[in-house]
Amino acid sequence: MTIDALIELLSEYREQYGPDAEVRLMTQENWPFENRIAGITSGSEMNEASEEDPTEYFDDQDVAEDAIVYIVEGGQICYGSKRAWETCRDC
Repeated sequence: MTIDALIELLSEYREQYGPDAEVRLMTQENWPFENRIAGITSGSEMNEASEEDPTEYFDDQDVAEDAIVYIVEGGQICYGSKRAWETCRDC
């Protein structure tokens, strides 16, 4: 999914549910959980972090392509539903 596609889908949901709707991350289709979102990062930011402080990331290598954006899980809230995968809108 591209950033433009994600923004377009999120905009549609914002129009339907309002700007204060909570956004969660649904993980593990076979045993689903709803998780908070800690934040967003990129492959570039993760790769640069290992260059800035090699002692902290001594066993890491470049983790990804620079242009990949990650939504980072922030902790489990509750058990989820497999219906999320059946009903999700993808691009």
